[in-house]
Amino acid sequence: MALIWNIADDVLRDLYVRGKYRDVILPFTVLRRLDSVLGPTRDAVMAMKEMLDGAGVADQDAPLRDAAKQDFYNTSGFSLQDLRHVSNSTRLRQNFEAYLDGFSPNVQEIIDNFEFRNQLPRLTKADALGALIEKFLAPDLDLSPAGMDNHGMGTVFEELVRRFNEENNEEAGEHWTPRDAVRLMTRLMFEPIADTIPSGTYRLYDGAMGTGGMLTVAEETLHQLTESFGKKVSTHLYGQEINAETYAIAKADLILKGDGKAADNIVGGPEFSTLSNDAFAGQEFDFMLSNPPYGKSWKTDQDRLGGAKKIIDPRFVVTHDGDSEYSLVTRSSDGQLMFLANLISKMKQETELGSRIASVHNGSSLFTGDAGQGESNIRRWIIENDWLEAIVALPLKMFYNTGIATYVWVLSNRKEDRRKGKVQLIDATSWFTPLRKNLGEKGVEVSTTDADRVLEAFKAFDKYEDTDHSKVFDGVDFGYRKITVERPLRIAGVDPHRVYTAKEIKQLKDDGVRDESAPPLIRKALPYAATPDPLHGRYEAVIDGRARVVEYEPDAELRDTEQVPLTEPAGGYADGIEAFFRREVEPYATDAWIDDLKTKIGYEISFTRHFYKPAPMRTLAEIQADIRALEAETEDLIAEIAGER
Repeated sequence: MALIWNIADDVLRDLYVRGKYRDVILPFTVLRRLDSVLGPTRDAVMAMKEMLDGAGVADQDAPLRDAAKQDFYNTSGFSLQDLRHVSNSTRLRQNFEAYLDGFSPNVQEIIDNFEFRNQLPRLTKADALGALIEKFLAPDLDLSPAGMDNHGMGTVFEELVRRFNEENNEEAGEHWTPRDAVRLMTRLMFEPIADTIPSGTYRLYDGAMGTGGMLTVAEETLHQLTESFGKKVSTHLYGQEINAETYAIAKADLILKGDGKAADNIVGGPEFSTLSNDAFAGQEFDFMLSNPPYGKSWKTDQDRLGGAKKIIDPRFVVTHDGDSEYSLVTRSSDGQLMFLANLISKMKQETELGSRIASVHNGSSLFTGDAGQGESNIRRWIIENDWLEAIVALPLKMFYNTGIATYVWVLSNRKEDRRKGKVQLIDATSWFTPLRKNLGEKGVEVSTTDADRVLEAFKAFDKYEDTDHSKVFDGVDFGYRKITVERPLRIAGVDPHRVYTAKEIKQLKDDGVRDESAPPLIRKALPYAATPDPLHGRYEAVIDGRARVVEYEPDAELRDTEQVPLTEPAGGYADGIEAFFRREVEPYATDAWIDDLKTKIGYEISFTRHFYKPAPMRTLAEIQADIRALEAETEDLIAEIAGER
């Protein structure tokens, strides 16, 4: 890798700023490897191409792959060695472009998404294209299969990507999840069920795959774990990525590793936004993981889906708790939980293992969104369906481009019996190893030892003794009912024995004078058979000389809301809501009632509440000592100012 890095410094230093070296070096590394792999079958590919053209065959991809004995090919007739001997810069560019055009469609996608052809005018003008070819063909840089196997080549390429990302943290961090975070996520996904995974074929998916690191690490982890249990598994990788360059990196990485068929199963580019253009609609996967963008607007996707109120995509409008149009649509300012909903929509329903998910989010996913709004609805949907196994709070300063708090959500639709109805929260914020040197915002890593502690807590579940770092809750503990508390509108001079029309009420609101001592304004008389229920706003009054049950006009200025835990005990009342109301509201507002039509269920998860440790208060002696020290210091300053010293 050092040799490739040196090429960048030797050839590109005066042409590009360091942050742009990647625009040339990454695609050139890919081309050099592919060129060397295709060398032995180049003649066979050209012969097959000539035969297919002569026979008028339009779809030539499969036979050309067969001729190349690879999942890619080149029909240009050129190799980099051929181009090496072209001295005229204009002719070299023409031949090099023909060489690029000769690659198979899957490689064309990589070249196009790298936007590599856009670099050719600058490289040609500076006469640097020939120098690059010469450097990449140097004998001491052997990128052929004889000099480096597929795994080694994949490692070199990933290291190049990592180094370029570290050089350019601010921008690239959006698409690059630190490897230590990925390894922890994959361990959380696989290790708890490693001994129960049977031999077979498994599908892995990432809906925001970036450079594909999560998929490849997940694949490696799954193979290692199952091999240790004597199982044989094969894997198929699937992913989607909207950023063109990172998609090109992911696809190139798979091809370089000799996994061209997997490269065919990933989709990307600006037209492939996961939220508005799902490339895998209706498909299901065994294992899924993701690091979706957080704090990022998805307004464009929302508009493409028809607008917030008109979205009908079955990933985001589901049936839950008797509501066939239960909306998971979040505010347009942050779509991270929509990506999680996308993963859940692809869970396998009919297999014994079902599906497991590991997804990393920032803190807002735990609590933003009011009851009935998309974020809260997603949390409720997940917890009430009993899919959430655990949430792990990661250390701060884990990611390259942000130091904020992040959390790994672990989901399964095949919970083991001891976890059913339960949710585990693990506070791993103090389990980290400091880096010697910060990489952008990243100042710590989760070492293997740190990850072992997380997995120990996860596997021990409710038997884990360190309750300062792991707690287990009933899922319902995170739920609440948001109730709307109303009080009657009181306007001076109203008649307490008549019903006012909507028009009259509006006039009184505009022109009347509020008076707390005035009688409540009646807006509706219920049928004679109605029974009074003051708790829910149905009161007794005398209208036209007869006793009636009436409803008062609420005063919007006095309206309030309260959150009542779903676990609120009923005590001697009908339910927890009434118990809460009698205790917390009625003593302070005797005329208040609950508008039960506005009651909504919400869910939020507060790590701070459950793991907060108050700092011990200082003793009185310590405070007195500080005061005396300040007094002495002040006396010295006054004396100095007065000239006494």
